[in-house]
Amino acid sequence: MSVLIVIPARYASSRYPGKPLATLKGASGDVKSLVQRSWEAACAVSGVDRVVVATDDDRIKTACEAFGAEVVMTSPECANGTERCAEAFDVLGGGYDIVVNLQGDAPLTPAWFVEDLVSGLRQDTAAEVATPVLRCDGRALNGFLEDRKAGRVGGTTAVFTTAHHALYFSKEVVPFTSETYADDDDTPVFHHVGVYAYRPAALGAYAGWKAGPLEQLEGLEQLRFMEHGRQVLCVEVEARGRQFWELNNPEDVPRIEAMMAEMGTP
Repeated sequence: MSVLIVIPARYASSRYPGKPLATLKGASGDVKSLVQRSWEAACAVSGVDRVVVATDDDRIKTACEAFGAEVVMTSPECANGTERCAEAFDVLGGGYDIVVNLQGDAPLTPAWFVEDLVSGLRQDTAAEVATPVLRCDGRALNGFLEDRKAGRVGGTTAVFTTAHHALYFSKEVVPFTSETYADDDDTPVFHHVGVYAYRPAALGAYAGWKAGPLEQLEGLEQLRFMEHGRQVLCVEVEARGRQFWELNNPEDVPRIEAMMAEMGTP
């Protein structure tokens, strides 16, 4: 089954304008834009036939072409990354069995997260969309709780059935837990990793649906699939000693740079 990775990159983010071009310093001292680091993460995934950046902004297009990425121009009217992936897929003429949305704010995404995601969707024929979830350790959960106390929207959490079909995603920390966890403790909370794998039919249908109340309240694009009765598979992935965090707010830059330094990410 052929696989296309699309990296949606929008300049006009309400929370962080110009976010794809924000720079991150690696452990070696190299400074690269967020979108370049996300593109390099995508290129490290095995079994992928093509990687493109989908944007509506000439500044992002110019920056991406400078480091060698293929760019697809899409409409500024796209409401989220899934809509942008759907448009990019159409612009490219289709022809792929699985489309992966590797959002441009997740440069720490390990290759095996995406590889496991694609494998999970191939195996679960009932699912039309798949997305990774990562069990939080105490350090990650405390980071979520600190963000919420500070009034920041941080990462997203997920709850799912025993068959790993999604029940809900939220920017609040769900499920509720009153326990205190040490940094290395496992917790009952799962961090939703902002990557998606779609079957083309589901991706094509998505663009024709209006956003429902849950998507609008949470600001989470994947809830549109659930509000329209589509099965979303949560694929549990392993950290393997790696740290993971998305760049959601300017305050996340030093946090991610510290993680990159600790892991030796160049």
